[in-house]
Amino acid sequence: MTCKIHLATDAVGRPLGLVLTGGNAADTTYFNSVLDTINVRDGRPGRPRSRPDRVLADKAYTSAANRRYLTGRGIKVTIPERDDQKAGRARRGSRGGRPRTFDAEAYKGRNVVERCFNKLKQWRGIATRYDKTARAYLAGLTLAATLIWTR
Repeated sequence: MTCKIHLATDAVGRPLGLVLTGGNAADTTYFNSVLDTINVRDGRPGRPRSRPDRVLADKAYTSAANRRYLTGRGIKVTIPERDDQKAGRARRGSRGGRPRTFDAEAYKGRNVVERCFNKLKQWRGIATRYDKTARAYLAGLTLAATLIWTR
């Protein structure tokens, strides 16, 4: 009966896309799905913007598949590498490849996602999950996200 919110925000902390899944779902499994929900109109004619300039994510998203997906779309990647991945690369020696680039200064902005979760959970119904169905809970999340955009 639990659920998990997978969320993408802009640099200001406004929600760009969200996916609601079961509570046992791994974060990295829905990484592409969350990025595919981004759809922002900037007031100019034409298609809405659907590709961010940079993705800041925590160590849960550091898989090679996620990195390939981002670099294939021309998106800058700022994801720290897990210690076991660093050790594996060092163990392989020269065949392990180069260390991943990591912009520590840009990574300081990752807490914007956590602050967006805090804004969403100002609504008691979202924080406590009173809704019985996932559809009703997602509707409440969407309404709260819309109100964040209007502020």
